Amino acid sequence: MSKLIMNASLPETTKISFVHLSVSNLSTALKFYQEGLGFERISESEGIVGLGKSRDGKPFLLLSEDKTALPAVRSTPGLFHVAYVYPNRKELATALKRLYEHRRPFQGFADHGVSEALYLADPEGNGIELYADRPRTEWKYQDGQLQMTTESLDIENLLSELSKDSETEARIHALTKIGHIHLQVSDLSKAERFYHTLIGFDITQRNYPGALFVSAGGYHHHLGFNIWNSRGSTRPKEKALGLVRYGIEVGDAKALSNVGQSLREAGAKVETLKHSVVSVDFDGIEVEFM
Repeated sequence: MSKLIMNASLPETTKISFVHLSVSNLSTALKFYQEGLGFERISESEGIVGLGKSRDGKPFLLLSEDKTALPAVRSTPGLFHVAYVYPNRKELATALKRLYEHRRPFQGFADHGVSEALYLADPEGNGIELYADRPRTEWKYQDGQLQMTTESLDIENLLSELSKDSETEARIHALTKIGHIHLQVSDLSKAERFYHTLIGFDITQRNYPGALFVSAGGYHHHLGFNIWNSRGSTRPKEKALGLVRYGIEVGDAKALSNVGQSLREAGAKVETLKHSVVSVDFDGIEVEFM
């Protein structure tokens, strides 16, 4: 990229709209997401299956099968986890109960101060976070930075949101959505230049060891970056399993135009579609701005 020009902050309506994953076994992945997480099958076109919820009919998870693709390498840039946010603690507790009933293993549980979270992986090893936010009035700040921590989650207290004889809903709540995406990257300073300086995300926390968090509209984070496994690594090989592309809905046409112009002026690779702009970040991760 030839130069970087500071872009205006993104509108507060900015959100992560979708993530597209390449998997080696589509039927196994679909069984996990539909039965274990309660996602609904929304669409299928050109070998890409869209999952989400019936309320708006827009898939937020796209899955495509490639039996010839190489396995994702843990030490290269790419997806760390996709984080699905539930509208309240009760729905998060329902997700926990559903996964337990389907004997799906967890990787961890955490209280981040701003949210409560469950961690696991799909059958392909793609990281997943399920979480519910605490009210913004309870979020803590210090020296202008949001304080996100990692403490033990009180699982018993979370499950107390459910009655003992309550039946587990088969489908996710209609207000469930992608809350954020966490990427592993080769360089945090480059991540900051691309996503903050060039795209316009605000930095919410940069003092967490080996990580950086950015957002729009004062949210705790829409994107997280870390170098815990991938510091200084090279781009992932083409046709590797895992993250294909993810989408960011930037709120309005003016914001999309600003992003496109900023990318072009910086010399980034840009493809202009009818209602979106597709580019790649410094690690070759494909992003569609919508």
